[in-house]
Amino acid sequence: METGLWKKTLAPYELAVEELTAKFRHVIKEYHIRNEYSPIERVTGRVKSVSSILDKMHRKNIPLEQLEEKIDDIAGIRIICQFEEDIYKVSNLISRRSDMVVKEKKDYLTHVKESGYRSYHVVVYYVVETLHGPKQIMAEIQIRTMAMNFWATIEHSLQYKYRGEIPPNVTQRLSAASRTIIDLDSEMSSVRDVIIDAQNSSLLQNNLVRDILMTIENLYKVTTEREVKKIQDEFLRIFKMNDLDELERFHRELDIIAEGYRVQQI
Repeated sequence: METGLWKKTLAPYELAVEELTAKFRHVIKEYHIRNEYSPIERVTGRVKSVSSILDKMHRKNIPLEQLEEKIDDIAGIRIICQFEEDIYKVSNLISRRSDMVVKEKKDYLTHVKESGYRSYHVVVYYVVETLHGPKQIMAEIQIRTMAMNFWATIEHSLQYKYRGEIPPNVTQRLSAASRTIIDLDSEMSSVRDVIIDAQNSSLLQNNLVRDILMTIENLYKVTTEREVKKIQDEFLRIFKMNDLDELERFHRELDIIAEGYRVQQI
């Protein structure tokens, strides 16, 4: 296939990766706006390189005319979670969406690959708008914990280095590392509630501080600098207390003060 034809073929997949990563990042933002823990920690995406596509076509004996029908990971999205339980929550979240249709799910958590690879894959149909109208493509969404992703990244690099023939001694060590990661994810899950509670408190504090500072900044437009400084000094005093309840109380009182100034302006 000529270079120009490859670019034309892959362009819709590039668009799909851009849109899907943006949509899942917005999911994170929605959780944070609501002061809630997000099961999605991080999102990345990529379009498979031409050399990787050709290699897969060769290994699986896929003719060029069946490229888009037979290869389901030309567009790839990787969703990283903190806890293994979050992986299934994200999978359910994807299933409920109206802008993509699940074609297939591959559970490599329950059915760990012989190499030790663990992940959860969801293949979806997704429609992008092109100059020639809508085009439905397939995209593979890989959902992993941070520990799983670390292992998979190392294993992928080794597969590339050894052309798929990793030496037995390295394979054994990778397998041992995979078992260690299972233990690590299990241990993290055992303290999941404590971690989530701490993260939610931190998120709530950050949002409160952001709103308070924005309100204080707006007060400069409706009252004297002296009054604003008094409010700012009180905020700094409460902030140093590191007491979330007090910060919430100050936030409520500041909203009442700001609303009073807005009424006076009217």
